Amino acid sequence: MTDLGTLAADSKVCFIRADADASMGTGHLMRCLALAQAWQASGGRATFLSHCESDFLNQLIERVGIDLIPLEKPHPDTCDLITTLSQLEKSNSPWLVIDGYHLDTSYQQAVRTAGFRLMVIDDIAHWPQYHANVLLNQNINAQDLTYRCDPDTQLLLGPQFVLLRPEFLSWRSWRREVPNTAHKVLVSMGGADPNNMTLKVIKAFQVLDIPSLEVRVVAGPANRNIFSLHQAVQTAICNIQLLTEVSDMAGLMSWADVAVSAAGSTCWELALMGLPALLIILAENQAGIAHGLEEAGVAVNLGWCSQLSDSALAESLTSLIFDSAKRHNMSQKGRQLVDGYGQCRVLSALSHHAVPSLGPVDLQEQRG
Repeated sequence: MTDLGTLAADSKVCFIRADADASMGTGHLMRCLALAQAWQASGGRATFLSHCESDFLNQLIERVGIDLIPLEKPHPDTCDLITTLSQLEKSNSPWLVIDGYHLDTSYQQAVRTAGFRLMVIDDIAHWPQYHANVLLNQNINAQDLTYRCDPDTQLLLGPQFVLLRPEFLSWRSWRREVPNTAHKVLVSMGGADPNNMTLKVIKAFQVLDIPSLEVRVVAGPANRNIFSLHQAVQTAICNIQLLTEVSDMAGLMSWADVAVSAAGSTCWELALMGLPALLIILAENQAGIAHGLEEAGVAVNLGWCSQLSDSALAESLTSLIFDSAKRHNMSQKGRQLVDGYGQCRVLSALSHHAVPSLGPVDLQEQRG
């Protein structure tokens, strides 16, 4: 697999429709940002259409050289679709990529009916119908889901299509050293963590009797619990550092020996970095990922956050800290699962996709 090539002449413009807030988190926007950066690195031009409540993320999009068109209210507000279609009409044969559970069948159908090429990024196959030229599900359980799609829809299913930000790509050939005893733990509960699972994880470290343990806790840009986390870190009995507005997650993952993470899109970054992880399910769309990664030997599934006790988390963490053979095996399997070339495969699919022709839409069921 080579690095990013050049986009086809009729595939130069890409609009990306993704949001981020405290309830939905930041994962949809961040993986789309990875695609946007790959798109521009291949000679195209990418523009975000977004309702994003995080100033940090808005500034990040613009800082990496991608245009941003803010949306005051997301779909089903009618201004969303009107603005999106208006922007598409101003460009020459653009692609639109949408990523969000609220961007429903009617939204997709309106884009396709207007004659634009559409890629839908989806994790859970929850809509009765999908209207898209390309449908991407990068998760390990994607093949288990049934998508009812247009007859011409191309399905991109599985971790071979994982979208990773440029900061991770330079680590593709890196090899992790696995110590006999893990001393460095990275904690990341996603971009929002509305249930404040991060606080529960910090409290679990209070029952660990490992004096040499170093813990770095990442609070995402949409996390509204920063004050309580600062208080918990200040009273902790072990060495815990709270980090916000992190711009180098790859560096943090290379530093760590073990991670405690939500079972969201961060899992694919952990896999590429060969970082053994304990996964906690925070939302329904994470359950299949956690189960699949445990079955693949890449991570340990701790189950739903609401059912996880401090003592159970501490016990699982202690077990993994002292089991170097298991951590080594998990690290190797993670690197085998995610090779860091997913965005190349996705761009190749988009670049070679023909300009759509308008006509009646028939539906068929497709299973990966």
